[in-house]
Amino acid sequence: MNGDKNGKAVRRLVVKFGGSSLADGLSIARAIDSVIKKAKEGVQVVVVVSAMGKTTDFLIETAMQACRGNLSEEMLDDILAMGERTSARIFSAGLKARGQKSLYLDPAGSNWPILTDDKFNDAKPILPVCEEMIRRNVEPLLENGLVVVFPGFIGKTRNGRITTIGRGGSDITALILARALHADQVILVTDVEGIMTADPKIIKNPKKLDEITMDTLVGLADSGTKFIHKKALRYKSPHIDIKVISNSSGDLDSEGTIIRGSFPSMIIVDSHPKPAFTVTIVGEKASESFETLTRVLEEIKKAELPLLGMSINHNSLILYLPMNEPDGLLEALHSIVLGDERAVALAVRKNLAFIRVRGVGLEETPGVISRITNALNSSGINIYGIFTITSSVELFVDLENREKAIRLIKEALETNNKNDNER
Repeated sequence: MNGDKNGKAVRRLVVKFGGSSLADGLSIARAIDSVIKKAKEGVQVVVVVSAMGKTTDFLIETAMQACRGNLSEEMLDDILAMGERTSARIFSAGLKARGQKSLYLDPAGSNWPILTDDKFNDAKPILPVCEEMIRRNVEPLLENGLVVVFPGFIGKTRNGRITTIGRGGSDITALILARALHADQVILVTDVEGIMTADPKIIKNPKKLDEITMDTLVGLADSGTKFIHKKALRYKSPHIDIKVISNSSGDLDSEGTIIRGSFPSMIIVDSHPKPAFTVTIVGEKASESFETLTRVLEEIKKAELPLLGMSINHNSLILYLPMNEPDGLLEALHSIVLGDERAVALAVRKNLAFIRVRGVGLEETPGVISRITNALNSSGINIYGIFTITSSVELFVDLENREKAIRLIKEALETNNKNDNER
């Protein structure tokens, strides 16, 4: 809860409308009505708008054709920003036409708070500056009863040049505003009723999830599911929930999917507290024996051991498990191997360390795997398994090299991040 100018506790929302929610005049009118309803309840509302419908794609195509491809990234950003700026003007005008006090902020104004670096087309917000300017320039407007409308996706450099934050930039704008203003909730209004158990374009009759944690959400985002841009997730405050709802109802109180928690915005390198070991089952067609795989997993379940990782190829099955295995587990696994003609032998390697490197979008960071492997290789540290899963890289090294490996990985990734920031 926040307070108005008289100190009375009030709710504060940041509501982001995607392009599909602003596709035409009727859609925009429905969105405006939903905001006015909350404002009349005494809720302080910040609105973030995307460009209408497919405006951004249209602007890109038109500009590239008109300039015959000879268009700088800075010029393109200035053109693309007009999609969101136009949406903000229309939305704010609609609010005023219905008697609601409103103000839209524009990057041309001195009170524009989203400042970025100068990497055009994919600019990075300068968070401390953004948050201080948001509190200084936006909070007083809310306390005076205005609905503040922001064009999402847009930034401005310190010397006043227009930038764009890239795809998903409107989500980033909304989450930065929410953090700075200590909003009670972020509402993302989309063309779906929430986050589903599967993509409805692929799976028939998926179910809506009532809520989901950030750790789980990142896995869905990695799979290509489109509901909130993965790059935006790193800006979510752990204290502010996100609600994803459909634009069809025209009601911000609609039930949707609540996103709780957060994911580390920086890269974190840590290790499993227990040592690990591997069980390797080999055979010319070992991977084709689903019955054997099922029996192996049943034995692991019976032993109440978590499966840290698994690798399957044509002639081997490798299981990664935490040490101290229960008595009889390896004997039971060996018996399974003896009973399958497609499996030949079983091998065990003990005293391994399980190291995990985490960060949103990590697997899309160019060269991150090579930086990790090169750092370890240069010090003679062997890698016994490596996986890229849901914005994390997981690997196994000799237990005696655990602390050294963690230090080398941190140094390799921090050096790269520093170089990127200096460019």
